[in-house]
Amino acid sequence: MEGLLAGEAGSPARSERLAELAATCTGRDNSERVLLILRGFDAMMRGENAEEIVEVCDRALVNGRLAPGLGWTDSEWGVELLLMLASSYAYTDRLDRAESLYNEALLAYDTAGWSGGHLALAHAYVGLGHRRRGRLEAAETSLRESLRLAERVGRGLPLYWTATCNLVDTLLARGHVDEAWEMAERHGFAPPYPSTVVLPDPRSVRGRLLLAVGRTKDGVNELEAAEKAAAARGHHHPVHVFCAADLARALATEDPVRAARLSVDLRRRAERLGTDTAIGEALRVAAALETGQRAVRLAAQAVTYLESSPCQYEHAAARVEYGILARSARDLERGLALARSCGADALAERAAQELGTGVGPR
Repeated sequence: MEGLLAGEAGSPARSERLAELAATCTGRDNSERVLLILRGFDAMMRGENAEEIVEVCDRALVNGRLAPGLGWTDSEWGVELLLMLASSYAYTDRLDRAESLYNEALLAYDTAGWSGGHLALAHAYVGLGHRRRGRLEAAETSLRESLRLAERVGRGLPLYWTATCNLVDTLLARGHVDEAWEMAERHGFAPPYPSTVVLPDPRSVRGRLLLAVGRTKDGVNELEAAEKAAAARGHHHPVHVFCAADLARALATEDPVRAARLSVDLRRRAERLGTDTAIGEALRVAAALETGQRAVRLAAQAVTYLESSPCQYEHAAARVEYGILARSARDLERGLALARSCGADALAERAAQELGTGVGPR
């Protein structure tokens, strides 16, 4: 388990051995279930096939629920394992299962009267579930509560990083860039990074933040560092570690050849994972690097995939981008409605401005 959580170089041999061991497990006892959870999480972080990851994770459950002895307040195995299980679902587009587990944790700790680190983590991961769904205002509320509790436990702990990273990511999605920067500055969201795994990848979030505030060179450097760190760990999940997507966009003008290469690699990783979210996001990047009808076709494909995704903020962004490229008022209006329902203020404003210019037949 330390090998999965620590910030060390990844070992393909370790992952292969874990896969071999898990292949023989049916989930007949908690020792097997723990091994299946570890395998599912490792496979998720490595960006393996989502359907296979979900099948492994499902074997760790009993009739779709946590097994006796593996509950949120049980002490034998620890909360980290269950968060790994839930997050494996969250990043394979099975958000219904992830959110059920996150909310179950919050209820368990509230009921038990636990008000420290466990409750802070539960609020953070409930916030992560909201963020992935595209419920950005609800995500911000949960994450602010998580950070309030985490402050009482102590800065620098993994739970503190989880709350801060997700809050910065959520504020950026909402378009509240100045607030995101102020939050990062106030709470020390900057290198050195923790040795434990944080979801989403904090280097990627920090790089996105730097780009958003106009520090382009620093942002590119941070995203490049994120790429190298993820490669060293063997972490190739294109949605959890999204640095390649932002890096491709940032380099589109100054180094289009490298940007195109990043886009192709991103598409390959997305298709390996096979989720609607990953493929749709890769297509959004590809569309941003193209012009003319090629860009329109790729943007349309991105909308098709993301419309089927549970991640509605990404769907809203794709819909607005397609509406702009295709000069489609209907898609801009739908994108505007989606953005508003998500609480994505800057995206909604962009769509409204485009509609205000009289794009396409109303």
